[in-house]
Amino acid sequence: MLTNPEKTRAELVTWIRDYFAENGPICSAVIGISGGKDSTIVAALCKEALGAERVVGVLMPNDVQSDIDDAKAVVKHLGIPYMIVNIGNAYCALTEAIVQGEGFFRVTGRNDLARDAEINTPPRLRMATLYAVGQNLPNGARVANTCNGSEDYVGYSTKFGDAAGDFSPLAQLVVEEVRQIGRLLDIPRHLVEKIPSDGLSGQSDEDKLGFTYAVLDRYIRTGEIDDVKTKERIDYLQRINRHKLELMPSFTPSKL
Repeated sequence: MLTNPEKTRAELVTWIRDYFAENGPICSAVIGISGGKDSTIVAALCKEALGAERVVGVLMPNDVQSDIDDAKAVVKHLGIPYMIVNIGNAYCALTEAIVQGEGFFRVTGRNDLARDAEINTPPRLRMATLYAVGQNLPNGARVANTCNGSEDYVGYSTKFGDAAGDFSPLAQLVVEEVRQIGRLLDIPRHLVEKIPSDGLSGQSDEDKLGFTYAVLDRYIRTGEIDDVKTKERIDYLQRINRHKLELMPSFTPSKL
Protein backbone atom coordinates (compact mmCIF):
# COMPACT_ATOMS: atom_id res chain seq x y z
CA MET A 1 0.00 0.00 0.00
CA LEU A 2 1.05 3.66 -0.08
CA THR A 3 4.10 4.33 2.06
CA ASN A 4 3.48 8.08 2.02
CA PRO A 5 -0.24 8.78 1.45
CA GLU A 6 0.16 12.51 2.08
CA LYS A 7 2.75 12.78 -0.69
CA THR A 8 0.46 10.89 -3.08
CA ARG A 9 -2.47 13.12 -2.14
CA ALA A 10 -0.43 16.22 -2.96
CA GLU A 11 0.71 14.66 -6.24
CA LEU A 12 -2.90 13.87 -7.16
CA VAL A 13 -3.98 17.45 -6.57
CA THR A 14 -1.10 18.73 -8.67
CA TRP A 15 -1.86 16.21 -11.41
CA ILE A 16 -5.50 17.34 -11.61
CA ARG A 17 -4.46 20.99 -11.65
CA ASP A 18 -1.92 20.35 -14.40
CA TYR A 19 -4.43 18.36 -16.46
CA PHE A 20 -6.89 21.23 -16.45
CA ALA A 21 -4.19 23.81 -17.12
CA GLU A 22 -3.40 21.95 -20.34
CA ASN A 23 -6.82 20.65 -21.34
CA GLY A 24 -9.29 23.24 -20.06
CA PRO A 25 -7.87 26.17 -18.09
CA ILE A 26 -11.29 27.56 -17.23
CA CYS A 27 -13.33 24.36 -17.47
CA SER A 28 -15.17 22.77 -14.59
CA ALA A 29 -14.82 19.18 -13.42
CA VAL A 30 -18.12 17.32 -13.69
CA ILE A 31 -18.48 14.34 -11.36
CA GLY A 32 -21.24 11.82 -10.94
CA ILE A 33 -21.79 11.67 -7.19
CA SER A 34 -23.02 8.27 -6.01
CA GLY A 35 -22.40 8.62 -2.28
CA GLY A 36 -19.61 6.05 -2.40
CA LYS A 37 -15.96 6.54 -1.54
CA ASP A 38 -14.55 6.89 -5.06
CA SER A 39 -16.76 9.72 -6.34
CA THR A 40 -16.55 11.43 -2.95
CA ILE A 41 -12.75 11.32 -2.94
CA VAL A 42 -12.47 12.47 -6.57
CA ALA A 43 -14.79 15.39 -5.84
CA ALA A 44 -12.75 16.40 -2.79
CA LEU A 45 -9.48 16.20 -4.74
CA CYS A 46 -10.93 18.28 -7.58
CA LYS A 47 -12.17 20.87 -5.12
CA GLU A 48 -8.69 21.16 -3.65
CA ALA A 49 -7.12 21.40 -7.10
CA LEU A 50 -9.60 23.74 -8.80
CA GLY A 51 -11.72 25.40 -6.12
CA ALA A 52 -15.30 24.54 -5.19
CA GLU A 53 -16.81 26.79 -7.85
CA ARG A 54 -15.21 24.70 -10.63
CA VAL A 55 -16.47 21.32 -9.41
CA VAL A 56 -20.02 20.32 -10.38
CA GLY A 57 -21.63 17.29 -8.76
CA VAL A 58 -24.41 15.45 -10.55
CA LEU A 59 -26.59 13.05 -8.58
CA MET A 60 -28.37 10.57 -10.85
CA PRO A 61 -30.79 8.23 -9.09
CA ASN A 62 -32.55 5.66 -11.24
CA ASP A 63 -36.03 6.35 -9.86
CA VAL A 64 -35.31 5.62 -6.15
CA GLN A 65 -31.78 5.43 -4.72
CA SER A 66 -31.62 4.01 -1.22
CA ASP A 67 -28.45 5.91 -0.25
CA ILE A 68 -29.23 9.21 -2.00
CA ASP A 69 -28.80 10.99 1.34
CA ASP A 70 -25.11 10.04 1.30
CA ALA A 71 -24.70 11.64 -2.12
CA LYS A 72 -26.50 14.80 -0.94
CA ALA A 73 -24.31 14.92 2.14
CA VAL A 74 -21.17 14.84 -0.04
CA VAL A 75 -22.02 17.86 -2.19
CA LYS A 76 -23.29 19.85 0.76
CA HIS A 77 -20.23 19.05 2.87
CA LEU A 78 -17.88 20.03 0.04
CA GLY A 79 -19.91 23.12 -0.80
CA ILE A 80 -19.85 22.45 -4.54
CA PRO A 81 -22.64 23.33 -6.98
CA TYR A 82 -24.77 20.33 -7.81
CA MET A 83 -27.89 19.13 -9.53
CA ILE A 84 -30.09 16.06 -9.33
CA VAL A 85 -31.08 14.35 -12.57
CA ASN A 86 -33.37 11.37 -12.08
CA ILE A 87 -32.72 8.97 -14.97
CA GLY A 88 -35.64 6.70 -14.07
CA ASN A 89 -37.99 7.88 -16.81
CA ALA A 90 -35.23 7.82 -19.41
CA TYR A 91 -34.26 4.29 -18.41
CA CYS A 92 -37.84 3.04 -18.60
CA ALA A 93 -38.45 4.77 -21.93
CA LEU A 94 -35.25 3.40 -23.48
CA THR A 95 -35.90 -0.09 -22.16
CA GLU A 96 -39.42 -0.05 -23.53
CA ALA A 97 -38.24 1.30 -26.90
CA ILE A 98 -35.67 -1.50 -27.20
CA VAL A 99 -37.95 -4.34 -26.13
CA GLN A 100 -40.83 -3.12 -28.29
CA GLY A 101 -38.57 -2.30 -31.22
CA GLU A 102 -39.49 -3.89 -34.51
CA GLY A 103 -37.60 -7.14 -34.85
CA PHE A 104 -36.36 -7.31 -31.24
CA PHE A 105 -37.93 -10.68 -30.50
CA ARG A 106 -37.03 -12.02 -33.95
CA VAL A 107 -33.35 -11.13 -33.50
CA THR A 108 -32.89 -11.87 -29.78
CA GLY A 109 -35.58 -14.43 -28.99
CA ARG A 110 -36.40 -12.38 -25.88
CA ASN A 111 -39.34 -10.30 -24.64
CA ASP A 112 -37.27 -8.39 -22.08
CA LEU A 113 -33.77 -7.07 -21.48
CA ALA A 114 -31.09 -9.50 -20.39
CA ARG A 115 -29.92 -8.99 -16.80
CA ASP A 116 -26.54 -7.60 -17.86
CA ALA A 117 -28.28 -5.07 -20.11
CA GLU A 118 -30.54 -4.04 -17.23
CA ILE A 119 -27.49 -3.48 -15.03
CA ASN A 120 -25.30 -1.72 -17.60
CA THR A 121 -27.85 0.62 -19.20
CA PRO A 122 -28.17 3.00 -16.19
CA PRO A 123 -24.41 3.77 -15.97
CA ARG A 124 -24.35 4.43 -19.71
CA LEU A 125 -27.27 6.83 -19.33
CA ARG A 126 -25.46 8.47 -16.43
CA MET A 127 -22.32 9.04 -18.50
CA ALA A 128 -24.40 10.55 -21.31
CA THR A 129 -25.99 12.80 -18.69
CA LEU A 130 -22.62 13.97 -17.36
CA TYR A 131 -21.46 14.98 -20.84
CA ALA A 132 -24.75 16.74 -21.54
CA VAL A 133 -24.45 18.69 -18.29
CA GLY A 134 -20.84 19.55 -19.10
CA GLN A 135 -21.77 20.91 -22.52
CA ASN A 136 -24.25 23.27 -20.87
CA LEU A 137 -21.77 24.83 -18.47
CA PRO A 138 -20.70 28.32 -19.55
CA ASN A 139 -16.95 27.61 -19.49
CA GLY A 140 -17.05 23.99 -20.63
CA ALA A 141 -16.23 20.89 -18.63
CA ARG A 142 -14.19 17.74 -18.33
CA VAL A 143 -15.88 14.63 -16.99
CA ALA A 144 -14.18 12.73 -14.18
CA ASN A 145 -13.79 8.97 -14.30
CA THR A 146 -14.12 7.69 -10.74
CA CYS A 147 -13.07 4.04 -11.19
CA ASN A 148 -10.19 2.76 -9.09
CA GLY A 149 -7.36 0.43 -10.08
CA SER A 150 -8.83 -2.63 -8.38
CA GLU A 151 -12.11 -2.31 -10.28
CA ASP A 152 -10.26 -1.68 -13.52
CA TYR A 153 -8.04 -4.73 -13.04
CA VAL A 154 -10.98 -7.14 -13.00
CA GLY A 155 -13.21 -5.12 -15.33
CA TYR A 156 -15.72 -4.23 -12.63
CA SER A 157 -17.10 -1.29 -14.58
CA THR A 158 -19.42 -0.65 -17.50
CA LYS A 159 -17.80 0.04 -20.84
CA PHE A 160 -18.92 3.46 -22.10
CA GLY A 161 -20.57 3.93 -18.71
CA ASP A 162 -18.62 4.54 -15.50
CA ALA A 163 -15.50 3.30 -17.32
CA ALA A 164 -15.62 6.41 -19.53
CA GLY A 165 -14.54 9.99 -18.78
CA ASP A 166 -11.86 12.54 -19.63
CA PHE A 167 -9.47 12.12 -16.71
CA SER A 168 -9.06 9.39 -14.11
CA PRO A 169 -7.43 10.31 -10.78
CA LEU A 170 -7.81 6.90 -9.10
CA ALA A 171 -7.03 4.49 -11.93
CA GLN A 172 -3.55 3.65 -10.62
CA LEU A 173 -4.63 3.19 -7.00
CA VAL A 174 -6.10 0.02 -5.52
CA VAL A 175 -9.05 0.19 -3.12
CA GLU A 176 -7.08 0.36 0.14
CA GLU A 177 -4.80 3.04 -1.33
CA VAL A 178 -7.87 5.06 -2.30
CA ARG A 179 -9.05 4.76 1.30
CA GLN A 180 -5.64 5.91 2.52
CA ILE A 181 -6.07 9.08 0.45
CA GLY A 182 -9.66 9.52 1.60
CA ARG A 183 -8.68 9.45 5.26
CA LEU A 184 -6.54 12.55 4.66
CA LEU A 185 -9.34 14.57 3.07
CA ASP A 186 -12.07 16.70 4.59
CA ILE A 187 -14.89 14.27 3.88
CA PRO A 188 -17.15 12.17 6.12
CA ARG A 189 -15.13 9.20 7.34
CA HIS A 190 -18.03 6.75 7.08
CA LEU A 191 -18.16 7.34 3.32
CA VAL A 192 -14.48 6.47 2.98
CA GLU A 193 -15.08 3.17 4.77
CA LYS A 194 -18.47 2.48 3.15
CA ILE A 195 -18.88 -1.04 1.75
CA PRO A 196 -18.50 -0.74 -2.04
CA SER A 197 -21.59 -1.54 -4.10
CA ASP A 198 -22.51 -0.84 -7.70
CA GLY A 199 -25.99 0.23 -6.60
CA LEU A 200 -27.38 -1.77 -9.50
CA SER A 201 -27.29 -5.47 -8.71
CA GLY A 202 -28.39 -5.41 -5.07
CA GLN A 203 -25.08 -6.97 -3.98
CA SER A 204 -21.87 -5.60 -2.58
CA ASP A 205 -18.92 -5.53 -4.98
CA GLU A 206 -17.17 -8.27 -3.03
CA ASP A 207 -20.24 -10.53 -2.97
CA LYS A 208 -20.61 -10.16 -6.71
CA LEU A 209 -16.92 -10.64 -7.48
CA GLY A 210 -16.54 -13.63 -5.18
CA PHE A 211 -13.46 -12.32 -3.35
CA THR A 212 -12.52 -9.37 -1.17
CA TYR A 213 -10.77 -6.22 -2.30
CA ALA A 214 -8.12 -6.93 0.34
CA VAL A 215 -7.24 -10.18 -1.44
CA LEU A 216 -7.35 -8.50 -4.85
CA ASP A 217 -5.25 -5.51 -3.74
CA ARG A 218 -2.58 -7.79 -2.29
CA TYR A 219 -2.49 -9.84 -5.49
CA ILE A 220 -2.21 -6.75 -7.71
CA ARG A 221 0.57 -5.19 -5.64
CA THR A 222 2.61 -8.28 -4.67
CA GLY A 223 1.49 -11.15 -6.90
CA GLU A 224 0.77 -13.11 -3.71
CA ILE A 225 -2.49 -14.97 -3.14
CA ASP A 226 -3.38 -17.91 -0.92
CA ASP A 227 -6.28 -19.54 -2.76
CA VAL A 228 -5.62 -21.06 -6.19
CA LYS A 229 -9.25 -20.87 -7.31
CA THR A 230 -9.46 -17.21 -6.38
CA LYS A 231 -6.29 -16.55 -8.36
CA GLU A 232 -7.77 -18.32 -11.37
CA ARG A 233 -10.96 -16.27 -11.14
CA ILE A 234 -9.08 -12.96 -10.85
CA ASP A 235 -6.84 -13.87 -13.79
CA TYR A 236 -9.90 -14.87 -15.83
CA LEU A 237 -11.73 -11.62 -15.10
CA GLN A 238 -8.64 -9.58 -15.90
CA ARG A 239 -8.19 -11.38 -19.21
CA ILE A 240 -11.77 -11.17 -20.50
CA ASN A 241 -12.21 -7.53 -19.44
CA ARG A 242 -8.90 -6.16 -20.71
CA HIS A 243 -10.66 -4.64 -23.73
CA LYS A 244 -12.33 -2.10 -21.45
CA LEU A 245 -8.98 -0.39 -20.84
CA GLU A 246 -7.58 -0.61 -24.34
CA LEU A 247 -8.02 1.78 -27.23
CA MET A 248 -10.56 0.64 -29.78
CA PRO A 249 -8.80 -1.42 -32.47
CA SER A 250 -8.76 0.29 -35.83
CA PHE A 251 -7.76 -0.91 -39.26
CA THR A 252 -4.67 0.59 -40.88
CA PRO A 253 -4.49 0.01 -44.64
CA SER A 254 -1.21 -1.06 -46.17
CA LYS A 255 0.61 1.41 -48.34
CA LEU A 256 -0.42 1.28 -51.98
